Formats: sequence, C-alpha cells, structure tokens
Amino acid sequence: MTKSITVVNTTRGTTLLATGRMADNFFTRLRGLIGVKELPAGAGILIRPCNGVHCMFMSIPIDVVYLDKNDRVIALDRAMKPWAIGKIYRNGAYVVEGPVGMIDASGTQVGDQLRVER
Repeated sequence: MTKSITVVNTTRGTTLLATGRMADNFFTRLRGLIGVKELPAGAGILIRPCNGVHCMFMSIPIDVVYLDKNDRVIALDRAMKPWAIGKIYRNGAYVVEGPVGMIDASGTQVGDQLRVER
C-alpha cells in the first residue's frame, strides 16, 4: 500500500506536495516516478533514504529538493530532464520529487525548513 503524504515548507508557509506518496522500501524507491507520464501540481514522491537521484527511464522532467536528516533543504534541481543524473549529497537524507515549477511555486530555497505530514 502506498503511504500518502503532504510536504510543507514551514519557512515560507507553502506546500510542495499536497498529494504525495512515500517511497521508503526497495521496490518503491526503485520505481520512483518511472512510468509516470504526467505529474499534476501538488503531486509527487518523497524518496527515503536518498542522497542523489537519476532520471533514467523517466519520460518527464521533474523538480528535485534534497533534504538533510533535520528536514532542511540542502540543494535544489529545477527541471531535471529524463535520463539526467544528479549530484550526490553526502549529508542528504531524502529527496522530494515533483512537477517542474514546484520549487518556484513554493518559493523553496536552500536552508528552508520542511515538514512531512502523514
């Protein structure tokens, strides 16, 4: 069963994911967003644990927010294209992947505090 989540930027008072899902086991992390053809605003995935991402086999670009173990934003990748490989962040604990525009629409910046609600 997929775990439904919401991801809120408490620093900005905005929402990154309103209808997100958690990927926290081998199979859900392996699949990620592979096979997704469209990602509406507010939808996406939180992958935990994760300190780097790739977009192999994906068909859409995505925004990626990298977080540390304290839910603080440590890096951002806007409009990561299919087949791209992102950087690895040694202090990364998890990532939030959402539709292109998620980062700008939420005003999210490095240093912001996020909260995951289940």
